[in-house]
Amino acid sequence: MDKISKFRNSYLWYSFKNDKFAIGSFLIFMLLLIIAVFAPLIAPYNPYSPDNIFILNAEMPPFWIDGGSKEFLLGTDDQGRDLLSTMIYGLRISIIIGIGAVLLQAILGIIIGLISGYVGGKIDSFFMRLADVQLSFSYLMVAIFLSAIFKAAFGVGTFGEVAVPFLIIVIGLAQWPQYARTVRASVLAEKEKEYVQAARVTGFGSVKIMWSHILPNCLSPIFVLSTIQVANAVMSEAALSFLGLGMPVTRPSLGSLINSGFEYIFSGSWWITAFPGIVLVILVLSVNMLGDWLRDTLNPKLYKG
Repeated sequence: MDKISKFRNSYLWYSFKNDKFAIGSFLIFMLLLIIAVFAPLIAPYNPYSPDNIFILNAEMPPFWIDGGSKEFLLGTDDQGRDLLSTMIYGLRISIIIGIGAVLLQAILGIIIGLISGYVGGKIDSFFMRLADVQLSFSYLMVAIFLSAIFKAAFGVGTFGEVAVPFLIIVIGLAQWPQYARTVRASVLAEKEKEYVQAARVTGFGSVKIMWSHILPNCLSPIFVLSTIQVANAVMSEAALSFLGLGMPVTRPSLGSLINSGFEYIFSGSWWITAFPGIVLVILVLSVNMLGDWLRDTLNPKLYKG
């Protein structure tokens, strides 16, 4: 039986195809992901191009409101850019930062969690105390500190060019302890089982046992945590951008769009903040619902039949 047939006969697939919320969340997330990936082909305009910035078109309302134009379906932002195009490109940046930050924190957390749980002793104590120290600092505090140093050392213009990797590193380094603790708990439960003892007797080294035997049996909680952390990373990026510590106005994300339009919301230009905010909520909600479904499916103790 090939892998596709095994997957179709698995409980995971059975649970998914019988859960309308999981299917709906997955379709919404995939739609947003496709829009983000193919942003240059889908967006009516390129918001990064100076040719599409025309200040006389600033704060133009959506086409169904008096003063709007079908040329700009959802209106324009404070710089006169097509809001729909800017949101599509902003969605792309938000997803890139979210997934990139989760990959970084997963790599760090998995490595530290495996070593900490398997070796134990002083190494375990050191890594867990390091995780405690990390968790005691808010990622906002770390971002403010690093952003201030970087802007002072290299200038605001240079910061704008490296804002994406900067946010990935800040969010990734700030939230790795969740992975480390999750993996460590799984390793502590797995390392005393018979298959691990058999691998030791066979002569396998510690690295081989950790990566080839223990880690595959710890993937379920990692997958669940990853879906939740993607949503958290997207929200973290939005929060940093809203505070002016994230993406610059020249390369907006959903968070920076919300921030740029917030000062205009009471003057009547509500769409600059409202539409990016709605897209952000839909993105985070769809990922969180997928995470909840995956958690319930992969944890047999939560299955009620």
